[in-house]
Amino acid sequence: MKLGYNTNGFAHHRLVDAIDIIAELGYKSIAITLDYLHLNPNDSEYGSELVAVRSACRKHGLIPVIETGARFVLDPRRKHQPTLLSSDAAERKVRVDFLTRAIRTAADLNSTVVSLWSGRFEGDNTPSDELDARLAAELQDLCRFAAYSKVNIAFEPEPGMYIEDMAGFDRIQALVNRHNFKLTLDVGHAHITEPAGAVATVKKYSDLIVNAHLEGMNKTEHNHLPPGEGDMDLVEVVKELVRNDYAGPATLELSRHSHNAVVVATQAADFFRPLGLLD
Repeated sequence: MKLGYNTNGFAHHRLVDAIDIIAELGYKSIAITLDYLHLNPNDSEYGSELVAVRSACRKHGLIPVIETGARFVLDPRRKHQPTLLSSDAAERKVRVDFLTRAIRTAADLNSTVVSLWSGRFEGDNTPSDELDARLAAELQDLCRFAAYSKVNIAFEPEPGMYIEDMAGFDRIQALVNRHNFKLTLDVGHAHITEPAGAVATVKKYSDLIVNAHLEGMNKTEHNHLPPGEGDMDLVEVVKELVRNDYAGPATLELSRHSHNAVVVATQAADFFRPLGLLD
């Protein structure tokens, strides 16, 4: 397992500086969240920043993952909008174009994973089977495009979004039915949404997980906490990933702690070091 850190937890750092710090702390992977100031595919400086990011990841031997969950990168007034579910086809295309560029970015960085989610549906009383079909059709097209670059689309169930739990993931996976449609498992989300808990979810879905998100979590509130906080046994969840021979990236997702990024990332590394996941 390649323990890492998500750059959304370094939102106030230059991306290359964040990469250097994350590597210095001993992390082995990096989840790069494409955002306004972090490798934004729509920015005029994207090309030169891509070269610098690729060089920094190679220098440090970090395994990159591309994350697409930036809050306002597509619309400065609406969080996480538009989505693949949007009623307006033109709005869906905005999200599709962004995700297509994310796939190209992954290929350019030799990453095999682009992580995404459904988002919320903000619209009329469209039946759920129609929304499922709309989402699955867009995901199928993205999977086809990603396959050319040997990139996996790693879908993340997110509490409060249209697909928020593993039952929803199962439903969409059956409709998409593509070999490179995989799972981003946020273990804190599983702690909240799955009656069997996060450990059992890791065990059940181990063959599909290509990307894992780690954090502390309380059962009653979707709030990402530093490792060791909350009522989820994060150590046992990580041990279950190891027991199931998970060898992919497992990154800390602590976007609300960017104001204290270096301290929080250091403390998180100290939390995991006794487990043998860091040098």
